[in-house]
Amino acid sequence: MRQIVFDLETTGFKFSEGHRIVEIGAIELINGAVTGRNFHIYVNPKRDMPDGAFRVHGLSQAFLADKPGFADEKAAPAFCAFVGGDELIAHNGAGFDMPFLQAELKAAGLPALSNQLIDTLHLARRKFPGAPASLDALCSRFGIDTDERKRDGHGALLDSRLLAEVYIELTGGAQAGLNFARGDNGDDRVAGGATKTRQARARPTPLAPRITEAEKDAHEAFLADLGADSLWRTPAE
Repeated sequence: MRQIVFDLETTGFKFSEGHRIVEIGAIELINGAVTGRNFHIYVNPKRDMPDGAFRVHGLSQAFLADKPGFADEKAAPAFCAFVGGDELIAHNGAGFDMPFLQAELKAAGLPALSNQLIDTLHLARRKFPGAPASLDALCSRFGIDTDERKRDGHGALLDSRLLAEVYIELTGGAQAGLNFARGDNGDDRVAGGATKTRQARARPTPLAPRITEAEKDAHEAFLADLGADSLWRTPAE
């Protein structure tokens, strides 16, 4: 199963108040494991950069001036192509990232996304009720290194990478990424992308015995000394 962990940086919280996306980052997961394939782009918001937003992500109006606009083929269309129809994962995605992204797509005259979304903020709150559920708090809980984020500030690709690690921990740790199903032909897949439990196959040639005849005789002699009523001679039920 393919999933995309993504994050946005913006000029502010609400598209309806004139704020715009300035950075998009995304990380690909296959069967719960990071593949190393990602998407990243800076976006010219075609407006000024508020001081509060600059303090968060450090992206200035001057830095973004020569970057493509949101509707440019290198930006939103390229991101949508990278995502495809696969499941999306974002932290506070239901409350912020998806509504903002959909508003930008609509304003640019581009098709809305219909992908399923997993919101890791909701996932964390269900798993750890009452505990802090920010990305930093979850990284601390799971021992995920955030030194780069502390040094350089927020970044869409960096935050996506951290969130991918958090998501893996929230859904069962590194073992969740292991999948021994057959290849892409789907022979071992069932509806919803799950995999069927495969039965172990019998060896075509049985292994040779590892116990020698002398060891067998010694064991029988040991049991004989214990008597006929010994627990070791009681058949297993």
